[in-house]
Amino acid sequence: MLGNKAPFKATDIELHLPVNELPEGEAAVLDPASLIAAHCELSKGRIKEVMQSGAVWLTRGQQTKRLRRAKTELQLGDEVHMYYDADTIDSRPPPAHMIADEHDYSVWFKPAGMYTQGTKWGDHHAIGRWVERHIEPQRTAQIIHRLDRHTSGVIMIAHSKLGASELSRLIRERRIDKYYHAIVEGEFAAVGTEVRLDGDVDDKQALSFVKVLQLEGGRSLLEVKIETGRKHQVRRHLLGEGFPIVGDRIYGEDHPAGMQLCAVSLSFDSPIDGQAKCYVTPEQLRPQLPV
Repeated sequence: MLGNKAPFKATDIELHLPVNELPEGEAAVLDPASLIAAHCELSKGRIKEVMQSGAVWLTRGQQTKRLRRAKTELQLGDEVHMYYDADTIDSRPPPAHMIADEHDYSVWFKPAGMYTQGTKWGDHHAIGRWVERHIEPQRTAQIIHRLDRHTSGVIMIAHSKLGASELSRLIRERRIDKYYHAIVEGEFAAVGTEVRLDGDVDDKQALSFVKVLQLEGGRSLLEVKIETGRKHQVRRHLLGEGFPIVGDRIYGEDHPAGMQLCAVSLSFDSPIDGQAKCYVTPEQLRPQLPV
């Protein structure tokens, strides 16, 4: 399963309920909502909401997966898991916006505050689940690359095996050009200056190229092209140069406007239709100086 959220609160409920017996009678069945209701004080209506939010799981045999249907018929040997946190269930992230629908995959603007992927505590606040619920016609959504929760910008979602395999291959082979815009504290360099940053991240080679776009108010608007995809690469490379991103609560200081980092474009030659693709974040959704 996916990792825990933190910290664990006294109001959290974590249940692991093995199905050791079933109701008697030919028509009698045991459903997960009834099983959970017998072991906590949540109403069945609330439990159904928790299930739709992706916080209930079913282990059957060797497989564990999210369980959303409250009337699913349970079997002997099943185990139902619930990870309940009221704040998570009641959270409503800002909406994502579709940039393009290419059938085998789609491209979206993920707002800051929306997760890329859910946790065991729920997935209704993640871009993958958002896409499954809002794209027409409805399709399954597979995450093939990530953006940090507080990073906004363009993200691709696969809807078929072909889309997932081909786009994942492009990412592995570093054949997708990825550009970010970031506002950092301090004057990085003169406007137009280009700098190569190749400091390791977590003992792995990481390469970024930075161009200064604008200076104002003691801050810099930068364009960053990444050649590798290490965790927090842009944030850590810029911090290593002494220029933390505005609003970066991990590597800098919080800011009312949030973290000023946005994935502004993805460009590649599509192996699906052979055409050159370029998907961009609309100008009005990018970080802007002054901030």
